[in-house]
Amino acid sequence: MANLLVAASDTSYPVPQTAYQPLSLEGDETAYKAAYRAQGEGAPVLLLHGFMGSRDCWQGVAPQLAAHYRCISLDLLGFGESSKPNVRYDIAQLVAFVHEFVQQQGWVAPVLIGHSLGGWVAAAYALAYPVHSLVLVAPAGIRDDSFCGRYDHLRPLLWQTPLVDWVLEGLRPMAIALKQRAALEQILWIRRELNTQPAARSFLVDRMRPEDAIDTVEASIHNITVPTLVVAGADDATIPLWHCQTYGDRIPHAQLVVLPEAGHDLPQGHTQRLVEVILPFLTATRPLSPEAEDCAAHP
Repeated sequence: MANLLVAASDTSYPVPQTAYQPLSLEGDETAYKAAYRAQGEGAPVLLLHGFMGSRDCWQGVAPQLAAHYRCISLDLLGFGESSKPNVRYDIAQLVAFVHEFVQQQGWVAPVLIGHSLGGWVAAAYALAYPVHSLVLVAPAGIRDDSFCGRYDHLRPLLWQTPLVDWVLEGLRPMAIALKQRAALEQILWIRRELNTQPAARSFLVDRMRPEDAIDTVEASIHNITVPTLVVAGADDATIPLWHCQTYGDRIPHAQLVVLPEAGHDLPQGHTQRLVEVILPFLTATRPLSPEAEDCAAHP
């Protein structure tokens, strides 16, 4: 459980003010809200967080990239401070949300950087819409039937009854005595997040069987033709290394970088190492600012 998710790391960088973009999705009359943080100028770079995460996971990475690019950290639909409709969530819905946000920003082909679930969304987005390049950080999205049942121990945390909270709080003295307070605090945090993030609840409840894996991307990613960097943690206990290797092998000319002694928390726990891999890739692939894109399209 310790590697399932990691809260945002402390950072000495100033945190930009959160902004909100009204959105409407095609075929849906609901008014949605996208929460994001923007910093820097230049070519657009959109950062997508992982499962049960938020834009906060990029607090250490975004300011360093923003010295060179226009970086926006977005809360996906159902997460953070973006809208949280009570619906069955899927990857196509998250991709549509990101696409509408990209259009509202006036971007044509941004760089997408995604961690875990965000990497899955980024890859699926690149299969449907123009992007300049991709950075997939410990990306989910590869079918793996061994995942079924892996998180069954979290099912009681989904129960909508105060009894769960009473039991967990009742365990606090024992946890302190056994020096397991940090583990209990993480369980309490997961419980709170599952109760406030309907997308996280939906992905856990609706994807418990192998046949539920209907929108994984392993069969399609060979169609991605943009420059792609895949970054994996050698000790990742959440996304197995072979998932990242699948992305690296099947996306034409993709680069795979494996960080030794690193787990799943690459943006938060290995911030500087991750930045030192991403920046040279972006420099080499030379993303364009919206103004430069327009000039190239209309010489």
